[in-house]
Amino acid sequence: MDVTRLKQSWQQVASYGDEVPLFFYSTLFLTHPEVRSLFPISMALQRDRLVGALGRIVSDVDRVDELVPFLQHLGRDHRKFAVLAEHYPAVGQALLHTLAHFLGPRWTPDLARDWTDAYGLVAQVMSEAADTAAKETPPWWDATIVSHDRRAPDIAVMTVEPHQQLDYRPGQSLAVETPLRPNLWRYYTPANAPRRNGTIDFHVRVVDGGPVSTTLVQGVRAGDALRLGAPVGERLTLTGRRDVVLIAGGTGLAPFRALIDQVAQEGLGRRVHLFAGAPTLRAHYDLRALRALADAHPWLRVVPCVSREAARDGVEGGDAVDVALRHGPWSTEDVHVCGSPAMVEGTLRRLAEHGLPPSHVRVEEFTSTEPTGGIS
Repeated sequence: MDVTRLKQSWQQVASYGDEVPLFFYSTLFLTHPEVRSLFPISMALQRDRLVGALGRIVSDVDRVDELVPFLQHLGRDHRKFAVLAEHYPAVGQALLHTLAHFLGPRWTPDLARDWTDAYGLVAQVMSEAADTAAKETPPWWDATIVSHDRRAPDIAVMTVEPHQQLDYRPGQSLAVETPLRPNLWRYYTPANAPRRNGTIDFHVRVVDGGPVSTTLVQGVRAGDALRLGAPVGERLTLTGRRDVVLIAGGTGLAPFRALIDQVAQEGLGRRVHLFAGAPTLRAHYDLRALRALADAHPWLRVVPCVSREAARDGVEGGDAVDVALRHGPWSTEDVHVCGSPAMVEGTLRRLAEHGLPPSHVRVEEFTSTEPTGGIS
Protein backbone atom coordinates (compact mmCIF):
# COMPACT_ATOMS: atom_id res chain seq x y z
CA MET A 1 0.00 0.00 0.00
CA ASP A 2 1.51 3.30 -1.12
CA VAL A 3 0.61 5.80 1.63
CA THR A 4 1.84 8.82 -0.29
CA ARG A 5 -0.25 7.83 -3.30
CA LEU A 6 -3.33 7.44 -1.11
CA LYS A 7 -2.91 10.87 0.43
CA GLN A 8 -2.26 12.61 -2.86
CA SER A 9 -5.27 11.02 -4.52
CA TRP A 10 -7.56 11.99 -1.63
CA GLN A 11 -6.35 15.60 -1.81
CA GLN A 12 -7.25 15.63 -5.49
CA VAL A 13 -10.71 14.20 -4.83
CA ALA A 14 -11.39 16.46 -1.82
CA SER A 15 -10.71 19.52 -3.98
CA TYR A 16 -14.12 18.94 -5.61
CA GLY A 17 -15.80 19.93 -2.32
CA ASP A 18 -19.50 19.21 -1.86
CA GLU A 19 -19.66 17.30 -5.14
CA VAL A 20 -17.83 14.37 -3.52
CA PRO A 21 -20.33 13.42 -0.77
CA LEU A 22 -23.25 14.20 -3.10
CA PHE A 23 -21.92 11.74 -5.69
CA PHE A 24 -21.02 9.15 -3.03
CA TYR A 25 -24.44 9.08 -1.37
CA SER A 26 -26.26 9.17 -4.70
CA THR A 27 -24.26 6.14 -5.79
CA LEU A 28 -24.77 4.34 -2.48
CA PHE A 29 -28.54 4.85 -2.39
CA LEU A 30 -29.05 3.98 -6.07
CA THR A 31 -27.03 0.78 -5.89
CA HIS A 32 -28.10 -0.24 -2.37
CA PRO A 33 -31.47 1.40 -1.59
CA GLU A 34 -31.88 -0.80 1.47
CA VAL A 35 -29.32 1.34 3.38
CA ARG A 36 -31.20 4.62 2.89
CA SER A 37 -33.23 4.07 6.07
CA LEU A 38 -30.01 4.14 8.13
CA PHE A 39 -29.50 7.83 7.34
CA PRO A 40 -31.41 10.99 8.31
CA ILE A 41 -34.02 12.41 5.96
CA SER A 42 -31.89 15.50 5.37
CA MET A 43 -28.36 14.59 4.33
CA ALA A 44 -26.86 18.09 4.52
CA LEU A 45 -24.94 17.56 7.77
CA GLN A 46 -24.12 13.94 7.01
CA ARG A 47 -22.23 14.94 3.86
CA ASP A 48 -19.82 17.08 5.85
CA ARG A 49 -19.17 14.22 8.26
CA LEU A 50 -18.28 11.83 5.48
CA VAL A 51 -15.59 14.13 4.10
CA GLY A 52 -14.31 14.89 7.59
CA ALA A 53 -14.05 11.23 8.56
CA LEU A 54 -12.35 10.21 5.31
CA GLY A 55 -9.93 13.09 5.61
CA ARG A 56 -9.04 12.03 9.15
CA ILE A 57 -8.56 8.40 8.11
CA VAL A 58 -6.34 9.22 5.15
CA SER A 59 -4.28 11.78 7.02
CA ASP A 60 -3.53 9.24 9.77
CA VAL A 61 -3.15 6.20 7.53
CA ASP A 62 0.58 6.02 8.33
CA ARG A 63 0.03 6.60 12.07
CA VAL A 64 -1.59 3.35 13.12
CA ASP A 65 -1.48 4.12 16.86
CA GLU A 66 -3.72 7.16 16.26
CA LEU A 67 -5.90 5.73 13.51
CA VAL A 68 -6.94 2.43 15.09
CA PRO A 69 -8.62 3.96 18.19
CA PHE A 70 -10.48 6.39 15.94
CA LEU A 71 -11.74 3.56 13.72
CA GLN A 72 -12.68 1.44 16.72
CA HIS A 73 -14.74 4.32 18.07
CA LEU A 74 -16.45 4.75 14.70
CA GLY A 75 -17.26 1.05 14.61
CA ARG A 76 -18.76 1.04 18.11
CA ASP A 77 -20.56 4.32 17.52
CA HIS A 78 -22.17 3.23 14.24
CA ARG A 79 -24.05 0.48 16.08
CA LYS A 80 -26.62 3.07 17.10
CA PHE A 81 -27.42 3.58 13.40
CA ALA A 82 -28.14 -0.17 13.09
CA VAL A 83 -25.10 -0.60 10.84
CA LEU A 84 -24.31 -4.29 10.26
CA ALA A 85 -21.26 -6.07 8.89
CA GLU A 86 -23.02 -6.66 5.55
CA HIS A 87 -23.33 -2.90 5.02
CA TYR A 88 -19.57 -2.34 4.78
CA PRO A 89 -19.13 -3.83 1.26
CA ALA A 90 -21.88 -1.55 -0.08
CA VAL A 91 -20.13 1.50 1.32
CA GLY A 92 -16.79 0.31 -0.03
CA GLN A 93 -18.17 -0.13 -3.54
CA ALA A 94 -19.71 3.36 -3.50
CA LEU A 95 -16.46 4.85 -2.21
CA LEU A 96 -14.32 3.23 -4.91
CA HIS A 97 -16.81 4.29 -7.59
CA THR A 98 -16.68 7.86 -6.27
CA LEU A 99 -12.88 7.95 -6.27
CA ALA A 100 -12.76 6.56 -9.81
CA HIS A 101 -15.29 9.15 -10.99
CA PHE A 102 -13.37 12.17 -9.70
CA LEU A 103 -9.87 10.91 -10.47
CA GLY A 104 -10.69 9.91 -14.04
CA PRO A 105 -7.54 8.77 -15.89
CA ARG A 106 -5.54 9.10 -12.65
CA TRP A 107 -7.51 6.12 -11.25
CA THR A 108 -4.97 3.42 -12.07
CA PRO A 109 -5.10 -0.29 -11.21
CA ASP A 110 -2.37 0.21 -8.61
CA LEU A 111 -4.25 3.07 -6.95
CA ALA A 112 -7.49 1.06 -7.03
CA ARG A 113 -5.69 -1.79 -5.29
CA ASP A 114 -4.29 0.59 -2.63
CA TRP A 115 -7.74 2.00 -1.88
CA THR A 116 -9.32 -1.46 -1.85
CA ASP A 117 -6.75 -2.67 0.66
CA ALA A 118 -7.07 0.48 2.78
CA TYR A 119 -10.84 0.28 2.94
CA GLY A 120 -10.66 -3.43 3.73
CA LEU A 121 -8.54 -2.66 6.79
CA VAL A 122 -10.85 0.17 7.85
CA ALA A 123 -13.93 -2.05 7.56
CA GLN A 124 -12.22 -4.88 9.45
CA VAL A 125 -11.20 -2.71 12.41
CA MET A 126 -14.64 -1.06 12.61
CA SER A 127 -16.63 -4.28 12.35
CA GLU A 128 -14.44 -6.08 14.90
CA ALA A 129 -14.85 -3.21 17.36
CA ALA A 130 -18.61 -3.29 16.83
CA ASP A 131 -18.72 -7.05 17.42
CA THR A 132 -16.74 -6.70 20.65
CA ALA A 133 -18.97 -3.88 21.92
CA ALA A 134 -22.10 -5.90 21.12
CA LYS A 135 -21.05 -8.48 23.72
CA GLU A 136 -21.01 -5.84 26.47
CA THR A 137 -23.54 -3.09 25.72
CA PRO A 138 -26.69 -2.53 23.65
CA PRO A 139 -26.43 -0.40 20.49
CA TRP A 140 -28.47 2.28 22.29
CA TRP A 141 -30.49 2.79 25.46
CA ASP A 142 -34.19 3.59 25.23
CA ALA A 143 -35.15 6.35 27.67
CA THR A 144 -38.07 8.52 28.76
CA ILE A 145 -38.07 12.23 29.52
CA VAL A 146 -39.36 12.53 33.10
CA SER A 147 -39.15 16.34 33.35
CA HIS A 148 -38.58 19.23 30.95
CA ASP A 149 -37.84 22.68 32.39
CA ARG A 150 -37.72 25.55 29.89
CA ARG A 151 -35.27 27.91 31.62
CA ALA A 152 -35.19 30.43 28.74
CA PRO A 153 -36.61 30.65 25.22
CA ASP A 154 -33.49 28.89 23.93
CA ILE A 155 -32.50 26.72 26.92
CA ALA A 156 -34.07 23.67 28.53
CA VAL A 157 -32.96 21.43 31.39
CA MET A 158 -34.44 17.98 31.10
CA THR A 159 -34.21 14.84 33.19
CA VAL A 160 -34.15 11.53 31.37
CA GLU A 161 -34.60 7.99 32.69
CA PRO A 162 -32.93 5.16 30.71
CA HIS A 163 -34.85 1.90 30.69
CA GLN A 164 -31.63 -0.05 31.36
CA GLN A 165 -28.62 0.80 33.47
CA LEU A 166 -26.34 3.20 31.61
CA ASP A 167 -22.89 3.58 33.17
CA TYR A 168 -20.80 6.66 32.44
CA ARG A 169 -18.16 8.79 34.10
CA PRO A 170 -18.78 12.45 34.99
CA GLY A 171 -17.41 14.53 32.12
CA GLN A 172 -18.26 11.99 29.43
CA SER A 173 -20.88 12.68 26.74
CA LEU A 174 -23.83 10.68 25.42
CA ALA A 175 -25.35 10.82 21.95
CA VAL A 176 -29.06 11.67 22.01
CA GLU A 177 -31.73 10.95 19.38
CA THR A 178 -35.39 11.97 19.44
CA PRO A 179 -37.98 10.13 17.29
CA LEU A 180 -39.01 13.56 16.03
CA ARG A 181 -35.62 13.74 14.25
CA PRO A 182 -34.82 10.10 13.41
CA ASN A 183 -31.20 9.11 12.72
CA LEU A 184 -29.92 12.52 13.84
CA TRP A 185 -27.74 12.03 16.91
CA ARG A 186 -26.13 14.89 18.86
CA TYR A 187 -23.77 14.69 21.81
CA TYR A 188 -24.73 16.15 25.19
CA THR A 189 -22.89 15.85 28.48
CA PRO A 190 -24.80 14.71 31.57
CA ALA A 191 -25.03 17.44 34.21
CA ASN A 192 -24.89 14.99 37.10
CA ALA A 193 -22.79 12.12 38.34
CA PRO A 194 -24.52 8.72 38.05
CA ARG A 195 -27.45 8.39 40.45
CA ARG A 196 -28.93 5.36 42.14
CA ASN A 197 -32.22 5.86 40.28
CA GLY A 198 -30.35 6.11 36.96
CA THR A 199 -31.80 9.47 35.90
CA ILE A 200 -29.66 11.86 33.85
CA ASP A 201 -29.91 15.65 33.51
CA PHE A 202 -29.12 17.38 30.21
CA HIS A 203 -28.71 21.11 29.58
CA VAL A 204 -29.67 21.96 25.99
CA ARG A 205 -29.37 25.26 24.16
CA VAL A 206 -30.84 25.91 20.71
CA VAL A 207 -28.10 26.09 18.10
CA ASP A 208 -28.85 28.10 14.96
CA GLY A 209 -29.81 25.61 12.27
CA GLY A 210 -29.65 22.73 14.74
CA PRO A 211 -32.71 20.48 14.27
CA VAL A 212 -31.95 18.29 17.29
CA SER A 213 -31.26 21.06 19.79
CA THR A 214 -34.31 23.01 18.59
CA THR A 215 -36.52 19.94 18.99
CA LEU A 216 -35.15 19.07 22.44
CA VAL A 217 -35.76 22.61 23.68
CA GLN A 218 -39.02 23.47 21.91
CA GLY A 219 -40.59 20.23 20.69
CA VAL A 220 -40.40 17.53 23.37
CA ARG A 221 -42.10 17.22 26.75
CA ALA A 222 -42.20 14.94 29.77
CA GLY A 223 -43.23 11.42 28.79
CA ASP A 224 -41.61 11.55 25.36
CA ALA A 225 -39.13 8.88 24.28
CA LEU A 226 -35.43 9.33 23.51
CA ARG A 227 -32.52 7.09 22.61
CA LEU A 228 -29.11 7.44 24.23
CA GLY A 229 -25.77 6.27 22.83
CA ALA A 230 -22.78 4.85 24.67
CA PRO A 231 -20.61 7.29 26.66
CA VAL A 232 -17.62 8.84 24.87
CA GLY A 233 -14.77 11.17 25.75
CA GLU A 234 -12.22 11.19 28.54
CA ARG A 235 -10.63 14.63 28.47
CA LEU A 236 -13.12 16.35 30.79
CA THR A 237 -13.12 13.58 33.39
CA LEU A 238 -11.26 14.08 36.66
CA THR A 239 -7.80 12.56 37.04
CA GLY A 240 -5.44 12.55 39.99
CA ARG A 241 -6.23 14.58 43.10
CA ARG A 242 -5.24 18.12 42.14
CA ASP A 243 -7.58 21.02 42.80
CA VAL A 244 -9.69 21.96 39.78
CA VAL A 245 -10.53 25.17 37.91
CA LEU A 246 -13.66 24.93 35.74
CA ILE A 247 -14.19 27.56 33.03
CA ALA A 248 -17.66 27.28 31.47
CA GLY A 249 -19.47 29.13 28.74
CA GLY A 250 -23.27 28.80 28.47
CA THR A 251 -24.46 25.19 28.63
CA GLY A 252 -20.81 24.14 28.75
CA LEU A 253 -21.64 24.29 32.44
CA ALA A 254 -23.28 20.84 32.22
CA PRO A 255 -20.22 18.58 32.55
CA PHE A 256 -18.94 20.71 35.41
CA ARG A 257 -22.14 20.18 37.34
CA ALA A 258 -21.39 16.46 37.02
CA LEU A 259 -17.79 16.92 38.19
CA ILE A 260 -18.99 18.90 41.23
CA ASP A 261 -21.32 16.00 42.03
CA GLN A 262 -18.38 13.62 41.79
CA VAL A 263 -16.17 15.69 44.11
CA ALA A 264 -18.99 15.85 46.64
CA GLN A 265 -19.35 12.05 46.55
CA GLU A 266 -15.59 11.41 46.77
CA GLY A 267 -15.05 13.54 49.86
CA LEU A 268 -11.32 13.89 49.11
CA GLY A 269 -11.01 17.55 50.08
CA ARG A 270 -10.32 18.65 46.53
CA ARG A 271 -11.03 22.36 46.00
CA VAL A 272 -13.10 23.40 42.97
CA HIS A 273 -13.24 26.89 41.44
CA LEU A 274 -16.06 27.35 38.91
CA PHE A 275 -16.07 30.39 36.61
CA ALA A 276 -19.38 30.37 34.77
CA GLY A 277 -19.65 32.77 31.85
CA ALA A 278 -22.67 34.24 30.07
CA PRO A 279 -23.33 37.46 28.12
CA THR A 280 -25.82 38.82 30.68
CA LEU A 281 -27.11 38.07 34.15
CA ARG A 282 -30.42 36.94 32.65
CA ALA A 283 -28.54 34.35 30.56
CA HIS A 284 -27.28 32.60 33.73
CA TYR A 285 -30.03 29.99 33.57
CA ASP A 286 -28.67 27.87 36.47
CA LEU A 287 -27.36 30.57 38.80
CA ARG A 288 -29.70 29.86 41.72
CA ALA A 289 -28.70 26.19 41.80
CA LEU A 290 -25.00 27.05 41.53
CA ARG A 291 -25.18 29.42 44.47
CA ALA A 292 -27.00 26.78 46.51
CA LEU A 293 -24.20 24.32 45.74
CA ALA A 294 -21.56 26.84 46.83
CA ASP A 295 -23.43 27.42 50.10
CA ALA A 296 -23.60 23.67 50.72
CA HIS A 297 -19.95 22.86 49.94
CA PRO A 298 -17.12 24.91 51.52
CA TRP A 299 -14.62 23.48 49.02
CA LEU A 300 -16.57 24.94 46.07
CA ARG A 301 -16.26 28.53 44.88
CA VAL A 302 -18.69 29.72 42.18
CA VAL A 303 -17.88 32.92 40.30
CA PRO A 304 -20.54 33.93 37.76
CA CYS A 305 -19.29 36.26 35.02
CA VAL A 306 -21.01 38.51 32.47
CA SER A 307 -19.28 39.73 29.32
CA ARG A 308 -21.80 42.33 28.12
CA GLU A 309 -22.94 43.94 31.38
CA ALA A 310 -21.37 45.66 34.35
CA ALA A 311 -20.51 43.61 37.42
CA ARG A 312 -23.20 43.51 40.13
CA ASP A 313 -24.86 41.28 42.71
CA GLY A 314 -21.84 39.04 43.16
CA VAL A 315 -21.38 38.67 39.40
CA GLU A 316 -18.00 39.72 37.99
CA GLY A 317 -17.56 41.51 34.68
CA GLY A 318 -15.60 40.01 31.78
CA ASP A 319 -15.25 36.75 29.91
CA ALA A 320 -15.00 33.71 32.17
CA VAL A 321 -11.37 33.10 31.25
CA ASP A 322 -10.34 36.69 32.03
CA VAL A 323 -12.10 36.56 35.39
CA ALA A 324 -10.46 33.21 36.12
CA LEU A 325 -7.03 34.61 35.30
CA ARG A 326 -7.61 37.52 37.67
CA HIS A 327 -8.10 34.96 40.41
CA GLY A 328 -5.08 32.88 39.27
CA PRO A 329 -2.33 31.98 38.59
CA TRP A 330 -3.57 28.32 38.69
CA SER A 331 -0.14 26.84 38.06
CA THR A 332 -0.79 23.74 40.17
CA GLU A 333 -4.48 23.08 39.38
CA ASP A 334 -6.12 21.18 36.54
CA VAL A 335 -8.04 23.63 34.34
CA HIS A 336 -11.09 22.27 32.49
CA VAL A 337 -12.76 24.28 29.71
CA CYS A 338 -16.15 23.69 28.07
CA GLY A 339 -18.41 25.85 25.92
CA SER A 340 -18.95 26.79 22.30
CA PRO A 341 -16.09 26.12 19.85
CA ALA A 342 -15.32 29.85 19.70
CA MET A 343 -15.34 30.15 23.49
CA VAL A 344 -13.06 27.14 23.90
CA GLU A 345 -10.63 28.38 21.25
CA GLY A 346 -10.41 31.84 22.79
CA THR A 347 -10.02 30.46 26.30
CA LEU A 348 -7.20 28.12 25.31
CA ARG A 349 -5.40 30.99 23.61
CA ARG A 350 -5.67 33.21 26.70
CA LEU A 351 -4.51 30.43 29.01
CA ALA A 352 -1.50 29.76 26.78
CA GLU A 353 -0.63 33.47 26.75
CA HIS A 354 -0.52 33.38 30.55
CA GLY A 355 1.82 30.40 30.56
CA LEU A 356 -0.44 27.71 31.97
CA PRO A 357 1.15 24.28 31.40
CA PRO A 358 -0.68 22.54 28.52
CA SER A 359 -0.61 19.31 30.50
CA HIS A 360 -2.86 20.94 33.11
CA VAL A 361 -5.49 22.22 30.64
CA ARG A 362 -8.25 19.79 29.70
CA VAL A 363 -10.82 20.24 26.94
CA GLU A 364 -12.82 17.58 25.12
CA GLU A 365 -11.43 16.99 21.64
CA PHE A 366 -14.21 15.50 19.58
CA THR A 367 -13.58 14.40 16.02
CA SER A 368 -15.29 15.91 13.04
CA THR A 369 -17.99 13.25 13.38
CA GLU A 370 -18.78 14.21 16.98
CA PRO A 371 -20.26 17.53 17.98
CA THR A 372 -18.87 18.98 21.20
CA GLY A 373 -20.64 17.72 24.30
CA GLY A 374 -22.84 20.09 26.18
CA ILE A 375 -23.48 22.65 23.46
CA SER A 376 -24.97 20.90 20.44
